[in-house]
Amino acid sequence: MDPATTTAPMQNDCETEEKSSCEYPPRPSSVWSWWPSWRPTSMSLLKTAESKILACIQNDVWSRFVTLPNRDRIWTLTLTNKGVRKTAEQALKTPLVMVHGFGGGVGLWIRNVDALSRSRPVYAFDVLGFGRSSRPSFPSDATQAEKQFVDSIEQWRHSVGLENMILLGHSLGGYLATSYAMQYPTRVSHLILVDPWGFPERPQPQTQEGHGSEVNKRPPLPRWVKAIAAVVSLFNPLAVIRAAGPWGPGLVNRFRPDFKTKFEDLFEDDTMTQYIYHCNAQTPSGEVGFRAMSESLGWAKNPMLERVHQLPPSMPLTMLYGARSWVDSSSGDKVVQIRNQAPTKVMLIDDASHHMYADQPEEFNRVVENICNSVN
Repeated sequence: MDPATTTAPMQNDCETEEKSSCEYPPRPSSVWSWWPSWRPTSMSLLKTAESKILACIQNDVWSRFVTLPNRDRIWTLTLTNKGVRKTAEQALKTPLVMVHGFGGGVGLWIRNVDALSRSRPVYAFDVLGFGRSSRPSFPSDATQAEKQFVDSIEQWRHSVGLENMILLGHSLGGYLATSYAMQYPTRVSHLILVDPWGFPERPQPQTQEGHGSEVNKRPPLPRWVKAIAAVVSLFNPLAVIRAAGPWGPGLVNRFRPDFKTKFEDLFEDDTMTQYIYHCNAQTPSGEVGFRAMSESLGWAKNPMLERVHQLPPSMPLTMLYGARSWVDSSSGDKVVQIRNQAPTKVMLIDDASHHMYADQPEEFNRVVENICNSVN
């Protein structure tokens, strides 16, 4: 990255704003006052890990906090092609806005943002409650939690001055992008959902013909599995990372070694797993919102398949799935049926898991760029 673009943009950060706005309020003095220091993390360490990742970007990048009317702040990257003269035609290109998934942040798009910003501006931001964005309280009601997420996206859009956008969301980001597109359809030129979470309804027990009682087609779960699931459901999804204290980074390396592998040609060390750790070892906020919107084992309380008909028929929708992903692409086929004649496509990325943008970045970038070019 050009030195001229690495120093100045990054200074529009905590160093140039009041220190109190960059830190969380101190916890009340109590027997638990040692808890935060027991975890080897901080927003400063998250910033350091992220800076190492963003140093790989070749195009012009402007990184800053975007302040919302309620004073929440959304950490935002804007990328443009520094190798191309800024023409009037390029200025008219609809920007691409990228929304990461649960537990992620802008750093996970490092294999994509340079390629996708060749012909149009690309925006990526940390979803409210995740990464370096503000971590406010979220309501326990699913509808209200979803509304808080979506309202923050709309306030962010207004603050950065985008009239419309190509909106891309991965996993939880796909769920939020769909909800946003339903509420603000005039702002979305094309909706791209990447292995979106929260579309299917939670499966109900099957009834066996000829019998009045409900029986499961599959063998019932062992009692110990049900017991563990019941206990886990009482906590936020990533609580174990924080509870592990100094062993937290090791847990991420042990249980998510794929994040290191996916980016090993960029970083020989554990930069990416350190980034994931610091993104999720902070005070939980977005996790609380996600937990409010989900139920047993991660099913959405308000599934999108029940609401996707609310997207305007004129809005183009493309759904991308990894051929090896745990997300069932059959939801995409159902969306095609629900939308009937509306422009809807379902595409599979071969040899890709849930994080297809990192597994097969060249193919992912090619597909997304073609979609963008279909807009203008």
